[in-house]
Amino acid sequence: MLKFILHRLYSGFWVMLGVITIVFLLFNVLPGDPARMMLGQRADVSSVEAINKELGLDKSLPVQYLLYLNDLSPVSWHDNDPEKRAWNADSLRYGSIYKIIGSSAGKGIYIKKPYLRRSYQTGRTVSSMLADALPGTAILAVSSLLFASFFGIILGIVAALYRNKAADHSSMLFAILGMSVPSFFAGILIAWIFGYVLSDYTGLNMTGSLYYLSPFEGEILQLKNLILPTLTLGLRPLSVIVQLTRNSMIDVVSKDYIRTARAKGLSKKAILLKHALRNALNPVLTTISGWLGSLLAGAVFVEYIFGWKGVGKTLVDALEKYDFPVVMGSVLFIAAVFVLINILVDILYGYLDPRVRVES
Repeated sequence: MLKFILHRLYSGFWVMLGVITIVFLLFNVLPGDPARMMLGQRADVSSVEAINKELGLDKSLPVQYLLYLNDLSPVSWHDNDPEKRAWNADSLRYGSIYKIIGSSAGKGIYIKKPYLRRSYQTGRTVSSMLADALPGTAILAVSSLLFASFFGIILGIVAALYRNKAADHSSMLFAILGMSVPSFFAGILIAWIFGYVLSDYTGLNMTGSLYYLSPFEGEILQLKNLILPTLTLGLRPLSVIVQLTRNSMIDVVSKDYIRTARAKGLSKKAILLKHALRNALNPVLTTISGWLGSLLAGAVFVEYIFGWKGVGKTLVDALEKYDFPVVMGSVLFIAAVFVLINILVDILYGYLDPRVRVES
């Protein structure tokens, strides 16, 4: 099992390194001058050069890449001499945990938190911005997963029990439509219908976050703003769960032990709840566990459409302002969460099914 876990971590490391490389190269060939973004277009040449030196942008591209890896790495070399690299000290200030070896001047090898650098627009660290946005994305992803799981399993069971009847055909049509419609289009449609056309009846808003900032009462909880984003983000996993639950139930009810239970005179309800459902849900629950990472990554467009404060909206807002550190940090964060969750799911698979460990 240890070898299996190490293999998954090794694969995840190379995936993340590939993502880091692509993101770094992509945003370093795009137009835009970070120093001008920070100082304004009327800044003098000496100020621009000073900012470029402070940010390490006066180095060659390969050197910048190595320095970026050094900032992201939990074990890294740092030189706090401001004449050489002033922003290197910033990395230690917001990430240092323990010095492994080094001099009293600050030079040395450190174990630290990954440093995602600072926003060009606000001057805040990207880590603090993502920390503020993460709870909103996590709440949206979890609520969408719960919504998709609950209604997906129910619709799947109904479709299996009434196979080839109206309920089955309706559930399958809904599942196919849910899989076919892109999330951004579904979000626009749902926001327009329930947040605008039918707003007098639903009481829902087209846009809004979890909290409303009142000048007199402070932050006010607005749970109703969670409904439409949850419906939009949960539509695709719900469709998958409906189909998977239906097919799994149909497969289970044809097994010999179900026939035996019927022959013993057990009621249909007892057969469904105590025998069929428990075994039919095993592959469904496994699939659900793997959807969380996808929902975190897929929340970008949904958050932007509904004005929901989260990592996705932070990413899109930064793109509009050419705030490259925030964009790069957000993309890397989403990729890291996605890779980590998939590694954990793979480890769970290997723990529950030894055949997975052997095949790997």
